[in-house]
Amino acid sequence: MSSGRLPVDGVSGWSGPGEVPPDAATAPVTAEDFKAAFRGHPGGVALITATGPEGHVALTATSVASVSAEPPLLVFSVSALSSSTPTILAAESVVVHLLGADELHLARLGATSGIDRFEDTSLWTTLPTGEPVFHGTTWLRSVVVDRLGAGTATLIVAQPVESNAASRAGTRGSALVYHDRTWHRLGEHSVVD
Repeated sequence: MSSGRLPVDGVSGWSGPGEVPPDAATAPVTAEDFKAAFRGHPGGVALITATGPEGHVALTATSVASVSAEPPLLVFSVSALSSSTPTILAAESVVVHLLGADELHLARLGATSGIDRFEDTSLWTTLPTGEPVFHGTTWLRSVVVDRLGAGTATLIVAQPVESNAASRAGTRGSALVYHDRTWHRLGEHSVVD
């Protein structure tokens, strides 16, 4: 019969819940510590677009996550340091493009500062509701339902109301992830199980 405690591992002497592992941090986590930890945590890549009085904006994000299927809700964060953030924060709706490895050029476009991300008009079009949408991507036009300040960022909760996902079923290529400051392609070659 189990006592509910994890066995002593023989190396660290840690015996489980309620006890602090000997390698636990004893100092506060610095911004550099935090960034170093998350460099090892891969993130899916998305391009967020919106429009406002000053025009269209786009930014690349690795913070997009699904929150709920019923109702459909997603979340992402925007940094106060991004020039696109004021427009996204003021927007009633945004378009979240979920990028695959074949759309790496769009990820780079949204991640590059100081350029006109909409200069090449062959890459995108405008939805009837006004938001720019990039060709060849799976996208979700989403209505912003909540904003939450969090440190130097703002979390945006949005409800998808329109998508081309059904029409793209079966056409998705390799996934694109960002890991340790580098873009990576996930596919059959990267399966570990």
